[in-house]
Amino acid sequence: MTQQALTQPEFLDGEAEPNAVAPAASAVPVAAWGAVISMALCVAVLIASEFMPVSLLSPIATELGVTEGRAGQAISISGIFAVLTSLFVAGLTRHLDRRLVLASFSLILVVSGTIVTFAPNYLVLMIGRALLGVAIGGFWSMSTSIVMRLVPEDSVPKGLAMLNAGNAIAATISAPLGSLLGSYIGWRGAFFAVVPLALVALVWQWISLPSLPPQRNERSSNVFRLLARPPVAIGMASIMLLFMGQFALFTYLRPFLETVTAVSISTLSLLLLLMGLAGVVGTYLVSHLLQKRLFPILVTIPLFMALIALGLIAVGSSATSTAALLIGWGLFGTAAPVGWGTWLSRTMPADAEVGGGLQVATIQLAITLGASTGGVLFDAAGWWSTFLFAAVLLAGSSLLAVAAWRSTRL
Repeated sequence: MTQQALTQPEFLDGEAEPNAVAPAASAVPVAAWGAVISMALCVAVLIASEFMPVSLLSPIATELGVTEGRAGQAISISGIFAVLTSLFVAGLTRHLDRRLVLASFSLILVVSGTIVTFAPNYLVLMIGRALLGVAIGGFWSMSTSIVMRLVPEDSVPKGLAMLNAGNAIAATISAPLGSLLGSYIGWRGAFFAVVPLALVALVWQWISLPSLPPQRNERSSNVFRLLARPPVAIGMASIMLLFMGQFALFTYLRPFLETVTAVSISTLSLLLLLMGLAGVVGTYLVSHLLQKRLFPILVTIPLFMALIALGLIAVGSSATSTAALLIGWGLFGTAAPVGWGTWLSRTMPADAEVGGGLQVATIQLAITLGASTGGVLFDAAGWWSTFLFAAVLLAGSSLLAVAAWRSTRL
């Protein structure tokens, strides 16, 4: 579906900045929703590919002759390369059309899935997963800035919500779908199943995305310079604690539900599905509130998540209460990235690409730290210590969001 020729001049949050002036001839579609939807599909495939190994570690390890622990590094390596890519992608691609750049990352996703599918040994598998990390880091880093150019300013939260809806759906179904496909067509077939979807996303993007020439920006592409701004530094710290807390708890939900709540496998799958559906609803609802209530939402979301974590400690043995709390977790947790993506678009309108890289690097690092620290606590002191750790981090994120709000108003 091609976009209509309706255009509007690019703008920067009300007034142009002296060192970030877009070319006068550059114009973008008023609302290129087809392109946004194609990006949402690519996001879904990226996330599904990232977490597919969770349910396939045993057959991967058996066939390639490695331990399950080594096979699990297939997830870690994609995260490492996502961090590295997100830190440097803005500088390395600053002179390229963003349509070409985005399509390149989608092509890398296709190549990654193909390499993993036919990997003859562990080393080739890890190369394929490293390429997936490059696609994840690059695509996510540019997603906010590209959405800002595809839709009017007041529709940016809606566009970001669409991307995170794809994220929520894929994160929910990737593990159970991988397990189901793996039982019928093997782990290689499960990985290859995402390749056609990635090809569809690539073709759709190429057709629907307009030309997005690089904008003139004489500022440095060094992401760390942004941390010299107090609102940015405090905001990134809040993001760090939010995702550390979220994944410290989320990573260990299954053993909690199996041992504490004592649910069956079918009930566990249903709870995870309800969480994902609640996440889709949350992204839809929050997109309509962010226009006027951005910072109250950024403060409230991690606070409610902290209370939910404490609630799970208190009533985790009750299946009904746990189900209600997990639906709330999905509702708030999936909406959080939409809020911080909107914050990025408003706080750094002239540095959205560089800021996006910093944000993605922060999130990927936070996920790694949260999951690893939560695991250490889980083994050393029990599940409740992991959940308490998550609650403290989330409460800290809420306090830092208040500080970011105050620093922005000064």
